[in-house]
Amino acid sequence: MNRVAITGIGAVTPLGNDFRTSWTGVKQGFQGVGRLNRLDTSGLPWTLAGEIKGFIPELFLNPKEIIRLDPFIQYAAAAASMAIADAGLIETMLSNAGVIVGSSRGGITALEKEMRKMLFKNAKPSVSPYLMPSSTISMAASFIAQKNSIKGECIGISNACASGANAIGEAFRRIKHGYSKIVLAGGTEAPLCRLCFEGYGVSGALSKGSDNLASKPFDKNRDGFVLAEGACIVVLEEYEAARQRGARIYAEVSGYSAINDAFHITKPDVDGEASAIKQALSDAGIHKEYIGHVNAHGTSTVLGDLSESKAINAVFGPKIPVTALKSMTGHMLAASGAFESACTAMSLYEGVIPATVNVKGQDALCSINLTTRLAKSDSEFAVSNSFGFGGVNAVLVFKKTIGSYIL
Repeated sequence: MNRVAITGIGAVTPLGNDFRTSWTGVKQGFQGVGRLNRLDTSGLPWTLAGEIKGFIPELFLNPKEIIRLDPFIQYAAAAASMAIADAGLIETMLSNAGVIVGSSRGGITALEKEMRKMLFKNAKPSVSPYLMPSSTISMAASFIAQKNSIKGECIGISNACASGANAIGEAFRRIKHGYSKIVLAGGTEAPLCRLCFEGYGVSGALSKGSDNLASKPFDKNRDGFVLAEGACIVVLEEYEAARQRGARIYAEVSGYSAINDAFHITKPDVDGEASAIKQALSDAGIHKEYIGHVNAHGTSTVLGDLSESKAINAVFGPKIPVTALKSMTGHMLAASGAFESACTAMSLYEGVIPATVNVKGQDALCSINLTTRLAKSDSEFAVSNSFGFGGVNAVLVFKKTIGSYIL
């Protein structure tokens, strides 16, 4: 079996338009959530979002691509470009690479835009000829491959909020078992449209908070997640090949699980989540005592946080440090799982555990060791959880890499 290294990271998030800026924001506890400006929220009780600010698509795409592509593809293309540059990969190294990108909602922004044209503007022809390719979930992966002349495996994954973590996990398996040497993997979303706000809102999932502290995982007054947009792509490489070319290695992916708890379409299941964590540890071949912290799914929903806290306790007990980054980014759906994975790798690389912000009073029923200040850590392993509607549970285990070849 091959070892799998993370050698490049790119991201566009509510905390910044590149991964370094976003990661600095995470460490400093910055707030990416605020009142949504892009959409008219008149008449809606949900007015907050994790919105990308100042993104310049022209840095990565030509004018025709910007017009034709849904933002979820634009964000993914930008993140992939930055990840490739960060890894120091050149075109000849990418020709046989793979691309696996997850998205929950795909091109829903483009779909809503075209539907509004049909309903209210009576335009003829009423629909863009690029609507179908632009809204196809797999197009994020396909466009990254096209833009970078990548001719290896290309897969789009839609597995609800676990999609980004699943993409990284499946890429890990491809390399671990020798099918690929390099894979670009991650998640992307652009769900800040009225359809998503009303859809998630009426299901009871969204916070009705009015200030930027509304995303507060495990807080006793939490009332739902704050919808957000973004993308994160990582470069995964076969470890020895990365080492031989002198690549900077942020961390290794050492374990992965992807299971369905077969419980409910929206309600979480403690046993299923705990089982996913245990299976990921088994896949990594390590005991639970080696895990230094858990990067929680932590969406700030009442049932979700309660279930996850019980699952973490069931596996690790109440003392393991837990952080929840959606307190800063909001819930970027598929992109969150990928971004949180990247941040877990960086936590090991830099020896820190980021804080969970906005928690004024932790829910007594969520009896976990929630990290509320940036902490130092010399741990060798960490876990990142991603759970989604339909009972899909994805867990990744990351390993700190120590050696002179780390730049």
